[in-house]
Amino acid sequence: MEFIEFRLYWEGKINRRDLIEQFGVSLPQASSDFNRYQEMAPGNLMYDTRAKHYYPSDKFKLRFLNPDSDRYLANLLSMSSGILTAEESWLAAIPAYDVLPQPRRAIDPERLRRVVAAIREGVALQIRYQSMSAPEPEWRWITPHALAFDGYRWHARAFCHKADAFKDFVMARIVGLRGTKAHDMNPEEDREWHGVIDVRIGPHPGLNENQRKAIELDYGMENGEVVISVRRGFLFYFLKRLGLDIDPGVRQPRHQQIVLLNRDEVYAAFSLSEGNAS
Repeated sequence: MEFIEFRLYWEGKINRRDLIEQFGVSLPQASSDFNRYQEMAPGNLMYDTRAKHYYPSDKFKLRFLNPDSDRYLANLLSMSSGILTAEESWLAAIPAYDVLPQPRRAIDPERLRRVVAAIREGVALQIRYQSMSAPEPEWRWITPHALAFDGYRWHARAFCHKADAFKDFVMARIVGLRGTKAHDMNPEEDREWHGVIDVRIGPHPGLNENQRKAIELDYGMENGEVVISVRRGFLFYFLKRLGLDIDPGVRQPRHQQIVLLNRDEVYAAFSLSEGNAS
């Protein structure tokens, strides 16, 4: 039912062949599914006997689908990265699109599997890790409890036995694995991971009125601001990605279009979270 409405809403038509190809059902079953949909959502469909397609009627109202732009665009992102094929996607008429390419950060599947297993089993894992502060990779024990994505890279959030602190370990920098051992680390003690701060963002004050309105639309702001809840452990990545890690006066307003409205509060929380990356 949701698939039928997805196609009707986003592409304006659907037929029995679409159900057959998407779900592997028989022709009679596809006909039955449309009959069932019409019973549950009377008046929503029109059938064109010449085109052999169903179309949304003038009284069409969604019953099963909550339309979500992010979901539609996520299909395009997933296809661009090869995660999803066109056949697996719910899209039929795929619009012309492109995605800004990013360098691929290779993660060995066996190492990822072992880290996920350590998280699931609550044990410590010995890894050989190349940190930015060491000339050569070194062995260390970590107890991972979560995976984290900063927009560019995947990390293992873990208690580092060497530093006696919770840190982020870039998955691609794990170059070797050994065994595991029991460890009674409590993930709830990772205050940076569980602590959340509300980051208030607004248009750069140097923008003119029309430019400020454009930025407000871009970010879905209300009354000149938007509030984004961010884990304290993510603050470094969040500020860097949005260009909020530098003084807004350094760059031209048209280049630095947004600013922190609660800068002191955010940077106070950021200073508490520094030193968590490896």
